[in-house]
Parts: sequence; structure tokens; C-alpha cells
Amino acid sequence: MDFISIVNFLLIAGVVQGFVFNLVTFFVKKKFDKVIVFLNLIVFFISLNNLQRWLIANGYSSDVFLVKQLLIPWYLFILPMFYAFVVYFLKIEHKVNNYIKTSILIFGIELIIRLCLISYVYYEVPNQDDTLIYNYTKVEDIFNLLYTIFLFINSIIIIFRRHHLIAYILSYDDLNWLKWFIRFGVIVIGFWAVALSIKVSTGSEYAYKFLNLSSSILLYWIGYQGMYKYNVLKDRIVLRSSIETDKVMIKPQSTVNGSSDEDDFFNEKHSKDFNRIQDHIIKNKLYLNPLLGMESLALDLGMSKSYFSRLVNSYSDFNFSDYINSLRVAQAKKFLANDEFSEYTIVAIGLECGFNSKSTFYSAFKKFTSQTPSSYRDQF
Repeated sequence: MDFISIVNFLLIAGVVQGFVFNLVTFFVKKKFDKVIVFLNLIVFFISLNNLQRWLIANGYSSDVFLVKQLLIPWYLFILPMFYAFVVYFLKIEHKVNNYIKTSILIFGIELIIRLCLISYVYYEVPNQDDTLIYNYTKVEDIFNLLYTIFLFINSIIIIFRRHHLIAYILSYDDLNWLKWFIRFGVIVIGFWAVALSIKVSTGSEYAYKFLNLSSSILLYWIGYQGMYKYNVLKDRIVLRSSIETDKVMIKPQSTVNGSSDEDDFFNEKHSKDFNRIQDHIIKNKLYLNPLLGMESLALDLGMSKSYFSRLVNSYSDFNFSDYINSLRVAQAKKFLANDEFSEYTIVAIGLECGFNSKSTFYSAFKKFTSQTPSSYRDQF
């Protein structure tokens, strides 16, 4: 099997994967919202575009003149759907244009122009010379590339520059996964520009094989990654609203005087000071903040850092970091044991309880309970 055959195999494998992704989403998801729809449309149009190119490259297209010349620009919709996904994921659909109507209009105009040219060449041009259609295709590709770059730049500006628009969503998602996608997307669009330049100057479409393969990998990835991230995001928004109602929150526990008679640090005053620390952290839900630090807490309570640290170490039997994590784990247990939250992702619960990643949540949960979050939830 030569290199081109390998590329063609990977291309059609990606097409199959894309259609399977759409089918699984369609049958598994009970309800669709616009974010999921746009994610699926991204994958769907990539699959259609690559299927069309694979059929042509492998000689499976019809010899009928109309069908042979009818190159439908499915790729025109890929970036508009991605841009719309970004807009709805960030929940700024009422603040910016999603360009869907514009893209549909451009697609319709291009399709009508192509059909008119095909009809003209078929009936009016001697020997049905398709040079006119070929030259139009190059112009169409250049225009669509420029339109795609325009949308991509708008996506970059929103994600990297217009922080005031995305302040709400940044409290749930740092968007690093989306920023890395944008960075790699710059490379893919660069490949597209190079492939188009080669086609215009030499007529060869060889470079498009690399473009289709690289863009497929990147954009199928955004489909799966986006689906996962969006499910976590939705769950976090609902969980946070539950946190605000105090229905499932942990409560402060009164601490008795220390058990060691030999250590005079354990006395009524110090016990009250520790209870004050505990009440302040729990009642104000400060443990839910993944950036919570000991210095700021000590300052808020008018204590020295050393005194604050010793109180926590002595009365909780943990250092500060472990003490805060023990509260986060206790909160996570409340969610995991509650049937009302049985359908929510465990990752979303961990993040809303103050952990900054899935791995730190699982590690801390196992440390304090000797169980994984999933095995703990299974008990209920």
C-alpha cells in the first residue's frame, strides 16, 4: 500500500467515524440544544466534504456531466458552524452575529452559479470544454478561504481578546482546550492556503490530501472534546445554582477542646478560634474556590499565618491543603450520595466542589475515602 492509498484509507475511515459520531449523538441524546447541533454539523460537513473528495479521487463519481461538475462546497459550512458553536458555547449569542444566515446565502449563491455554468457549458460550449467551470472553482475556493479566515479571526478575537464577553463562561471553563484548537487551526488554514496556491499555480490538487487529513483529525477532535466539555459545563451551571440554594451544602461541626492534656495549645480559646476559621470557610463556601490560599484567610480573620497554620494542623489533624481538600471531598460526597444529582458527570461535581482538575479530585477522594468517586456513587 503506497502513501496515497494510506491517506485515502484514513480519509474514508474518518468519514465513517464522522457519520457514526452523528448517529450515536442522534440516538443517545434525548434532547438537543444548539451547541450540540452545531458540533454535529461541524463533523457532518467535514464528513460530506471528505466523502466527496474521496469519491472523486478514487474514480467513483458519475460520468454524467452534471454530476461530474457539481462540486458542492460543503467545506464552506465548517468554519461557520464552528464559529456558531463557539458563540453558543460561550453564551454570547445575543451579543454577536453567528453568520449562519450569511453562510447559507453564500452557499446558495455559489450553488446556483455553478448550476448555471454547468448548464451553459453543457449546451453552449463546443465539446463541453469545462475550463470555465474549472476557473470558477478556483475563484470560489479563494473567496471561501477568505470568508473562512474572516470567521476564524472573529473567533480568535472573541476567545483571546474580548474577555468582557466571556466573563460568565470563564467562571466555569478556562477555555484552554479551545485556545489550543484555535492555535492548531491556524496551521490547518495555513495548509489550506498553501494547497490552494499550488492548485492555482500548477493545477495539482495533491496538497489537498494532507489538508483534508489534518483538518479532519483536528475538527473531529473538536467534536468529541466539545461534546465532553459542554456536558461538563451544563452540569456545572446547574450544580452551582444548587450550591447557591444551600440545599446540599456541608455544615460546620463544633470542635471540642483538644484531647492531649500534655499540650497546652489545646484550650478553650484556641478551640473557639479554630471553630471561627471553620465557620468562616464553610459558611462562606470558600473551600469551593480552587485558588483559596492560607495567607488571605489568615488576613481576613486577623490572625498571623503561623498561628492560623498551627490551629488548622492541631485541631483538624491535617495541613491546610489537606484540610481544605477534606471539606471539598465531604461536599462531593453530598452530591454523589444524592439521587437528584445521579445523572450529573462526576468531573463536574469535582470541579464545582473546588478541585481544579479531574486528576486532583480523584486523587483526593481516594485519599480521604479509600474509594473512587464512581464506586462511592454506586453505593447509592
